[in-house]
Amino acid sequence: MEEATTLDVRGLSCPLPVLKANKALRALPAGAALVVLATDGAAVKDFHAFAAETGHELLAWGDEGEHLRFVLRKKAA
Repeated sequence: MEEATTLDVRGLSCPLPVLKANKALRALPAGAALVVLATDGAAVKDFHAFAAETGHELLAWGDEGEHLRFVLRKKAA
């Protein structure tokens, strides 16, 4: 995978992680990857719903101990 932009939203609660990720994705070119680091457990459900609703691809997600990590790919224009 090419180098991705990282967005750290640890400590923020729903809906802020998804809102900030959406804003970050708007600034990226189509096909770019965004890694999001979050601590809100609701983010798992939120990012799955976000990807389904927007067409961005949720490539991966997982629990890394102290935070959750999501990898999104911006949809084509």
